Amino acid sequence: MTAALISWGKGRRAAAAIGAVSLGLVTLSACEKPTALATVTVGSSTVTAEATPGCDGHGKDLSRKAVAACITKKGGKSITVHPGEKVRVGVDPEVAKSGWIVIGAGPVMREPSKQTYRSFDADTLFMQQNPQTGQTTYTKDVTLQVAEIGKSEGPTTMWHFTLKQKD
Repeated sequence: MTAALISWGKGRRAAAAIGAVSLGLVTLSACEKPTALATVTVGSSTVTAEATPGCDGHGKDLSRKAVAACITKKGGKSITVHPGEKVRVGVDPEVAKSGWIVIGAGPVMREPSKQTYRSFDADTLFMQQNPQTGQTTYTKDVTLQVAEIGKSEGPTTMWHFTLKQKD
């Protein structure tokens, strides 16, 4: 009788172990790939953000409608910038492989970067040029947009940050 109890106990433990492993595999398969992050650092202050809601194509190019909506979005995490400071923008290595650009009050980069971070003069980011008059003005705050570039040269993901100029 003792032998029957022992073998039944081993079977129950084996079944429990198989069940635990199966549950673990199901749980892992339900996990999504984490969202890539973008970071802005000014002096000793840093803000990090996930992709702006509605602006993540999950590796696929955003539609023209989505890009238009993402470009007009304002806000995002805020950071204060003093005139003359350097603004450092960083992205995940996977984003750097694809290439990425930064847009301030106007275009900031001429072509996509494959580096994980770039530095910019704050004055350049706050500078706006009026296309009709050619005059340059400076804004007090600007939405800094970071965009991952896809294979077809369109954005696949966008992050937004608000830079506030401190006098």
